[in-house]
Amino acid sequence: MINKSLCIFMVLVIITMISGCGGKQRYEAQYLDVFDTYTQIIAYTNSQKEFEEYSEYIHDELLEYHKLFDIYNDYEGINNIKTINDNAGIQPVKVDSKIIDLLKFSKEEYVITNENVNIAMGSVLKIWHDYRTKGTEDPDNAQLPDFNELENASMHMDIDKIIIDTEDNTVFIEDSEMSIDVGAIAKGYAVEQISSDVKAKGLENALISVGGNVFAIGGKGDSNESWNVGVQNPDENSDESNVCITAIKDVSLVTSGDYQRYYTVDGVKYHHIINQQTLMPSDYFSSVTIICTDSAEADALSTAVFNMPFEEGEEFINSLENAEALWVFKNGEVKYSADFEKYIKQ
Repeated sequence: MINKSLCIFMVLVIITMISGCGGKQRYEAQYLDVFDTYTQIIAYTNSQKEFEEYSEYIHDELLEYHKLFDIYNDYEGINNIKTINDNAGIQPVKVDSKIIDLLKFSKEEYVITNENVNIAMGSVLKIWHDYRTKGTEDPDNAQLPDFNELENASMHMDIDKIIIDTEDNTVFIEDSEMSIDVGAIAKGYAVEQISSDVKAKGLENALISVGGNVFAIGGKGDSNESWNVGVQNPDENSDESNVCITAIKDVSLVTSGDYQRYYTVDGVKYHHIINQQTLMPSDYFSSVTIICTDSAEADALSTAVFNMPFEEGEEFINSLENAEALWVFKNGEVKYSADFEKYIKQ
C-alpha cells in the first residue's frame, strides 16, 4: 500500500475565493504526505481560521491512518499492519481499534463481493509489487513473476486465518507465510471515517480527495450546488481528459484503473490490480468507477467490479442499494449501471 522508497513530504497551499458577499468562502489545501498520494481538501467555511482547523484535523487523522495501515514501514510506538505481518505464525499483536474495525469491515466486504476483494492476498501482491518496482527502476530488464512462485504464494491467502480478538484488541495471522495487504480498501475506509467525523463537528460543504478517493460533503457553499468531479479518461492519447463530469453531493466517487500503477514487459503493460483466480492483472477493463454513499464500500467495490466480467459486475452492482458503476473497456467503450447517468452533469 505505502511504498517506503518514495520520498515523504508535504505541501500545503491555501487559496481563498470570495463566494458571495457575507457568505461562506472557498478554501483549499493540498498534501503529499499521506498514503503516498495527492490529497486535496476544498471547503466552504465562514473564515480561514475555521477552514484551517478542519483541514488540520483531516490531515492529522489521515496521517494516523496512513501509519496504522502501512505494510512497509515501522513507526516508533505504533503497532501497525506491518507489525501484524511480521508476527504471522508467531504471536497475536495488540493494535489500535482503527485496525480492528478496518479488518472486520474487510472481512465483510470479502463476503459481499463474492471473494473479489481479499486483504489476505499479501503474499501474491508482494511478488507483483517487487517485480513492478524493479521493472520501473530498470525497464530494460523488466520481467514477469515466475508463475510457480505466484501459485505457491496463492496457497497462503485464506482470510479466515486472520484471527481478530475484539476483547483484547489483538490480531493474529495463523499462517506464517501469509500477509495482509489493505491497499484495495485503506484509503476509502480512512476517508469515510474522517468525513463522518468532520460532518459531526459541523463541516457542511467540502470535497475531500485522497488519491482519487473522493467524498463530497453537502454541496458548494451557500448555493449548495453539486460538486463537479471528472472521471479520468484512461486513454492517455485522447484529446478528452475525462470520460464524463459527474455532479455529486453526499456520496463518494472512487475509480480503479490500469493506467497509473503499472510497468511494461516486452511492450505489454502489467498493472497492480491482481485477480486472485488468475493471479495476473485483471484484463476486463481500463477502469471502473463507483459512486456510493459509503467511501469505504466504494473503494472495495471498485476493485471487486474491476475483477468481474461485465455481465457479472453489472448484475452485482444493480443488486446493491446506493451504488452505481461506470465501466471503461479496453477499446474505449463506456457502459453504465442502471442509474449512474443521473450523476452525470448535464
